[in-house]
Amino acid sequence: MSRIGKLPITIPEKVDVSIDGSTIKLKGPKGELTKKFVNDVSFEVDDGQIKVSPANKTRFANAMYGTSRSIVNGMVEGVVNGFTKEIEISGVGYNATLKGKTLLLKLGFSHDINYDIPDGVTITVTDNGTKLKIEGIDKQIVGQAAASIRHYHPVEPYKGKGVHIVGQHEIRKEGKTVA
Repeated sequence: MSRIGKLPITIPEKVDVSIDGSTIKLKGPKGELTKKFVNDVSFEVDDGQIKVSPANKTRFANAMYGTSRSIVNGMVEGVVNGFTKEIEISGVGYNATLKGKTLLLKLGFSHDINYDIPDGVTITVTDNGTKLKIEGIDKQIVGQAAASIRHYHPVEPYKGKGVHIVGQHEIRKEGKTVA
């Protein structure tokens, strides 16, 4: 049995929860999220808490109910507080600018990269285009947007040039030494 799945999720006062079979709809001060889960997991609202349990005794149900509980907890946190990821761009001439719903990235290539910002995500650019702040209520979409931007030019291990997500560990290597 999952240790995480057994823990109940406390529903804050500002959040409305509606459960329809395996679909959960959360409405809070930051927005509204809806997610459909597999039928092997059941949800129940009781005394201001959401309780997740496996709907049957299969191995798949046991595996999924801890995951489902974690996703619902992230949804509750998202509609109350939201999620943010910060990105730093380092390198000579490397920067980013916003043009409507498109992020224009200059990362040392012969061409500029146009990244279409997904719905539900807002990006702010500061420090002359070297710092980005990605905000949204869906944890998965915010993380995917940050990972997609990083994917264009990951941090180079010797000089550290590239796109770095703040809080993630990047491997740095020592250069060649003269003997």
